[in-house]
Amino acid sequence: MASPHTTANSSRLPFALLIFAAVSFAAVAPFFFLGIPSGHDFEFHMNSWMEVHQQWQQGIVYPRWADLAHSGYGEARFIFYPPASWMLGAALSEILPWQLVPGAYIWIVLSLSGFSMFYLAREWLEWHEAVFAGALYAVNPYYLVIVYWRSAFAELLAGALLPLLLLWILRLEKKRWRAVVPLGMVVAAVWLTNAPSAVMVNYSLALLAMVLAVRQRSWRPLLYGAVAALIGIALAAFYVLPAAYEQKWVNISQVLSPGVQPADNYLFTTIADPDHNRFNRLVSLVAVGEILWLGLAIWFSRQRGRDSTLWKTLTTWGTVAVVLMLSFTSLLWNHLPQLKFVQLPWRWLLCLNVALVLLVVLAWQQWWPRLPAYAAMLVVLAFVWHWVQPPWWDHAEDVQKMEAAIQSGDGYEGSDEYVPINADAYEIDPAMRKATLDGPGHAQIHVLEWGAQNKKFTARVSEPTTLAVRLFYYPAWRVEVNGHMVSTRTQETTGIMIVPVGAGTNDVQITFTRTWDRTFGGLISVLAVLVVVGASRVWT
Repeated sequence: MASPHTTANSSRLPFALLIFAAVSFAAVAPFFFLGIPSGHDFEFHMNSWMEVHQQWQQGIVYPRWADLAHSGYGEARFIFYPPASWMLGAALSEILPWQLVPGAYIWIVLSLSGFSMFYLAREWLEWHEAVFAGALYAVNPYYLVIVYWRSAFAELLAGALLPLLLLWILRLEKKRWRAVVPLGMVVAAVWLTNAPSAVMVNYSLALLAMVLAVRQRSWRPLLYGAVAALIGIALAAFYVLPAAYEQKWVNISQVLSPGVQPADNYLFTTIADPDHNRFNRLVSLVAVGEILWLGLAIWFSRQRGRDSTLWKTLTTWGTVAVVLMLSFTSLLWNHLPQLKFVQLPWRWLLCLNVALVLLVVLAWQQWWPRLPAYAAMLVVLAFVWHWVQPPWWDHAEDVQKMEAAIQSGDGYEGSDEYVPINADAYEIDPAMRKATLDGPGHAQIHVLEWGAQNKKFTARVSEPTTLAVRLFYYPAWRVEVNGHMVSTRTQETTGIMIVPVGAGTNDVQITFTRTWDRTFGGLISVLAVLVVVGASRVWT
């Protein structure tokens, strides 16, 4: 193996960054001619970004309740979906029109992915090999599937962190405790980016720590890995704890509904859904191409790297990723803790590509055998594009309609898994007023404020009665009538909030409060930051 280069010549680094930016731009260049790829998760992410941007304008720095989901009845989306991707998307809208935000987001993430792979590879490979690895990783085949067919923007961002995960796991061998904190920070960053990827990262950390432990014949790498995992989840506790605790308040089981559960998404699995089967065939063909490429890379790289820690970890990680995409591993998916929440077994392609890229560079030191192999993968993508499932496309006017729905308050279609328990988003009345009489008598209602986390209105009623509010009930909502807290109930068929009021004038205020789990999670994160700062000083 070539002598490792731990630092790149500073004069050449801008050139490397330019290469990553250029290949990433090439990946999004078709957007200028064909439109914006509108994959499976496109509307989910775009609506999230637009809502976050609007809540920032209301002074809400960290949104929790998605006020405009389900045509304005709301859902607890931002409690359960990690913040990194929706904050980046919303931030880009501060400087770019919405129709350019998806392309800019993808270009930034692909460029970051290239650099993170380069940062990993330069410790083990020649400078030019590390640059090639970064460029190849930035536009790897599964990334292109995410960009053009899935629009899984959070998963894409998590992919930019995976090379750093491997980097700090490998550094455990020499740096030991000094590598634990940075490794824990990477784990935390993934938790704050994409929950399924965080599950894969924690299992990958355990697996690769085990490889180091066997190689070193020591239990210490397992200890280092366990401490790093604890640091990671503690740093991200302000998100993780509420997301875990408040699951009982929503229909979280819908994340494993038919079509998005592991049993339905092994390679080449078919169910009674032609659209699902078409996409599964597409991603399976891409996976087979990558698996064949991985097998060849492992074989041809064995002489160059067989005895190195890098080669051992890469081959193990890549092989396990392949195995987990196959249906005979269903026992693992059903019984290993939280693994089923990865949902889609072929998501392990995200991890496989880190191993694949480095093994390709190790296997073939010259460019000419690498480029035809990548070209063959592009041929596979072109085949599935034209013969299996073409991408879906949106245009500027489609994005403008989404923005108009946000600005007008009409809202958007939400996600079933984030709907409060006992609520039914399919029974709501999209034309319902913000507050209306639900019981006997007559009422005059005047809305004073209707923000994402604060809602105020007055209701002059002729007799004691109840009011129906255009809002799904959620335990974090506190309702005060004339300055006194009242107990609310939910409407039986829809799950919307029902507020009791007395005869006369009633000042009603509804506030989304900070529950104990969010406070405690934030405290854990603050304490974890203090511990990390102290440990960093001790270990350096």
